[in-house]
Amino acid sequence: MSDPAIQGLRAYIVGGAVRDELLGLPAGDRDWVVVGATPELMSSRGFLPVGGDFPVFLHPQTREEYALARTERKSGRGYKGFTFHTGSDVSLEDDLKRRDLTINAIARDTDGTLIDPLGGVRDLRARVLRHAGEAFVEDPVRILRLARFAARFADFTVAPETLALCRAMVADGEVDALVPERVWKELSRGLMADTPSRMLQVLAQADALPRILPGLVADPDIAVDLDRGARAALSLPCRYALMCRKTPQRDELSARLRVPADCADYARLLPSMLDALARLDRASGGADRAAERLALMERCDAMRKPERFMDLLAAARVRRALDLASWQAAVRAVRGIDAGAIARQCQGKPERIKQALREARLAVLQEGEASFGRDSR
Repeated sequence: MSDPAIQGLRAYIVGGAVRDELLGLPAGDRDWVVVGATPELMSSRGFLPVGGDFPVFLHPQTREEYALARTERKSGRGYKGFTFHTGSDVSLEDDLKRRDLTINAIARDTDGTLIDPLGGVRDLRARVLRHAGEAFVEDPVRILRLARFAARFADFTVAPETLALCRAMVADGEVDALVPERVWKELSRGLMADTPSRMLQVLAQADALPRILPGLVADPDIAVDLDRGARAALSLPCRYALMCRKTPQRDELSARLRVPADCADYARLLPSMLDALARLDRASGGADRAAERLALMERCDAMRKPERFMDLLAAARVRRALDLASWQAAVRAVRGIDAGAIARQCQGKPERIKQALREARLAVLQEGEASFGRDSR
């Protein structure tokens, strides 16, 4: 309370910072709720207004977010169909009741006192993800958030009554109002969690998976791939590619979700890379193996994008044994060929340049096959 900006305000830390502290996890950004204040009062204390639909302010020094306590009322379909009320008569309990899960509806006073009207601490101890109230059904994003938290907290179960509410929302068509940007925001965060398979599992249990990710083939193999990818600390594009590995219409799904270009590229390239690696296994002699290896490099544009190529190989290693160091050596060898010198040798015969360059690449791969071949043997 020595902070003059909040001295005299009824300000509380809420949400994830309180939850993670109680779980013994590293503290992240703190979000605050202010009860009984007005926008004019906040501005007079130097807070910078940044809110869109409702008043949110940045602290003049710490830049932490302070939101006025609010309630919300359903006024349309989807997650944008709400009107908000932020009057000074809104209590902290009113604000907490509108949140998604009980574990995210715990507040801490500036003196350290916990305010927990919905039993969030109890659910933390019991490792249960439970909706904070009946208003949960009004916002379809909460299904995605529930699935994301299941991926982050793998030892938590989902309360049966919460799954029942999710199924009712799906049956009512609420999830059909979700926009791609909001789906991708939550999906990408879930993919980067410790156990991404649980996100897909909870969406399936809620009957939401085919509505949110139509066409996705998410069988047990995909679940295993995703969790192995998480343990290997793979990048988001790699994890997305693993999720889409068995989905025939992966390009359509990427377009529907409006995923970043690198995620769409990885999803398109990974299946063909796995097929090419299988053909490489079956190749008999050094010349055949060199040809298959070069074909794979060309298909994935390894000469121009070596980092992406190695990243894709890291994703492929989830599915099979690979020596990434030997592949890196092969890429260096191919990229080290002096294309300019070959062009000069073909002076007057420009049509020969492309074939001569390919022959030089094949030669260097065949020469190094004894060491490059360690990757799958």
